[in-house]
Amino acid sequence: MNEETRGTLVFDRKKPDTYGDAHPKALLKVIQEDGDYLKPLASQHVVSCDQFDRNKVLQLFRLAAKYESNPERFSSPLQGKVLISAFYEPSTRTRLSFESAWHRLGGDIMSITDRSTTGIAKGERLQDVAEMFNNYGDCVVLRDVRQESVHEMIRSLRIPIINAGNGIDEHPTQALSDLYAIFKWCPGLITGEHAPIRIGIIGRPNKMRTVRSLLKTLAIFPEAFAEVVVIHDSSEEDCFSPDQRQRLEQQGLKISTSTSLDERLPELDVIYINAIAWVGDTYESYGQKFALTADSPLKKDAIILHPLARGDELSPELDGTLHNWYFSQARGAVFMRMALLTCLSQRAERVMDVV
Repeated sequence: MNEETRGTLVFDRKKPDTYGDAHPKALLKVIQEDGDYLKPLASQHVVSCDQFDRNKVLQLFRLAAKYESNPERFSSPLQGKVLISAFYEPSTRTRLSFESAWHRLGGDIMSITDRSTTGIAKGERLQDVAEMFNNYGDCVVLRDVRQESVHEMIRSLRIPIINAGNGIDEHPTQALSDLYAIFKWCPGLITGEHAPIRIGIIGRPNKMRTVRSLLKTLAIFPEAFAEVVVIHDSSEEDCFSPDQRQRLEQQGLKISTSTSLDERLPELDVIYINAIAWVGDTYESYGQKFALTADSPLKKDAIILHPLARGDELSPELDGTLHNWYFSQARGAVFMRMALLTCLSQRAERVMDVV
């Protein structure tokens, strides 16, 4: 491969900061540490992005950046703690990301990856499963195709649970990881030293939990985004859930919509693309007519995010370009989840004062 491909620089693997991996220490400089904002997360369930405000998010990102900047220094905050990793819907990145995060902090894991191997397959109620989890672990991470499952378990749980995706509803830790990647790429968005950016979100907010949760998270920092362009392949009525857009705009987001990807790409600073929505026990694909390739009219310094796994909507041709931030996005998710798990497990005080 030549040093340039269709006008876009390829990776220089000797300089990792040049391909979607800005040093997280930049966030440590712009976010002043204040652990008091993280204290309310102790032993709390995490079900929705609605639970987070600006201060909680920024302090989580600071703790994540501390972990990412010096991961070898933090290997025991969760020693003696047990995570129950219950994934009743197929997952690779999210499950391994959570389990990697817990292991890196010194904890132990019990993993369930198949509903048919549990008492649920014999008709056991989720409330009863939750009672057993209380006895076996210190925290639960749950992914389920049913939106109601996480809420049903909460009724009996006395240990914190994290929603790792419940049907088409939400995926809060994915959205936090997405915003963590954006702020690492441009820390000036936090301080106001950088002009607000335009972000394009390719997908359906009413069908895709990643898109729904990301929009909620962006709305916590509306001043950082000059415009949020939702690019979709449906009618306006089929794009948003009832009142969804109205609530986001009331929080300060400036939202526009488009059905033409290439028409809007030249003005976008960040492009977030997804094509998969889980519905019941299977998935549906949306927006197949939209695809990002090396020939797409991207701004020279635009970055691409994707929750992964990808399909034809994101060409591997872009993997070797400066636009690729989706791999860094996935890597950073481990450290963001490390920060959240530390707080839920009431161990944040062990790391807050460590430089």
